[in-house]
Amino acid sequence: MTQAFAGELRRLRERSGLSYRQLSALSTVSSSQISDLEKSRRRPTREIAAALDTALNAHGRLTAAIRTPAPEDVEGELEAVEFEQRALASDVTDTVLARVERAADKMAMAYATTPPAELIPKVRRYLRMVDQLLDGRKTLRQHRRILVTGGWLSLLRATLHIDLQQRAAADAHLETATALADQAGHPEIAAWCLETQAWDALTSGDYRRAVDLSRHAQELAPPGGSAIVQATAQEGRAWARLGDQVATRDALRRVESMAERRPVPEHPEHHYQYDPGKMHSYTATTLAWAGDPAAERVAREVIAELEAEGARPRRIASARLDLGMALLAGDKPRPDEAAGEARVAIRSGRVVPSNWWRVDELVAGVEGSGLPDAGDLREEVTAARPADKD
Repeated sequence: MTQAFAGELRRLRERSGLSYRQLSALSTVSSSQISDLEKSRRRPTREIAAALDTALNAHGRLTAAIRTPAPEDVEGELEAVEFEQRALASDVTDTVLARVERAADKMAMAYATTPPAELIPKVRRYLRMVDQLLDGRKTLRQHRRILVTGGWLSLLRATLHIDLQQRAAADAHLETATALADQAGHPEIAAWCLETQAWDALTSGDYRRAVDLSRHAQELAPPGGSAIVQATAQEGRAWARLGDQVATRDALRRVESMAERRPVPEHPEHHYQYDPGKMHSYTATTLAWAGDPAAERVAREVIAELEAEGARPRRIASARLDLGMALLAGDKPRPDEAAGEARVAIRSGRVVPSNWWRVDELVAGVEGSGLPDAGDLREEVTAARPADKD
């Protein structure tokens, strides 16, 4: 679908004799988005397709080239799988395995838009299903497939517990995911486990450990997978926190080099698949932490792109925190605007517990600027902060 849309967009734009910049001015879709769409590096949304249809007088051709999938009923599918497995007694079938694998992918795709506390029960139920399958009669090939699926589900569950700052549960499920990856001989899952630990170290303030874990993940990750891209981006963010701009730029350069050679996956919303939009968001965060003047421009681009897509509310909230930090930097800080971005992010209700340290950092910067209403902002943050749980 992405490639078909890309070809049609390129044909229509060239027929109209418009450059990226000219089409952007007519459609309000950024020139960088148009370029990414034509190169199949970004999945189109209905809103973007409609805007480009209007600008190109395409009579709905671009909108017709995309399809919006209906929401998935993960719970309903689990009930069907459980019934089928009971009907087949203790034998494991490829049909049941495929359905469990598909459900694991759906939950990884739901991660960006579903509150962690809502997704955990679904992941827990499928992990129980995996446990039941391990007890059934199966071939060696089926056994490995069960281990791999269990590894992805355990990793996702660990990530959700990290989001909620539930340390003991997160550590336990990360250990399980790592063990299953080792048993299955699956380096991509193993690398994602290390990358997830690097992210956890980064949010905990242990930046040097985050660098080491990110590099270890890159060494382990298969060259063509997604973990190596994510781990490299994570390394860049850690270097930014350490104040090493040379190493930060080097990591960003490596991410860009890898990203240019990869097509957009069929489901870029999948948490464990390479997503160009995520990389753009990571760049905004990295530049903001590094104090780079380009951070404000990139953060605004990310927000505009995400709002045009009409999805990823959690990522939009994070981008607003990046923009707030960028507005505090430079020769002419704008703490009033930074405070405004902090308020929008907080009121969205989409800042997960593991990201509240970024809110605190932004608010502390606003307070340090001497802004008169900084105290009101601090009160709002205190009232909105979720309770700690473990």
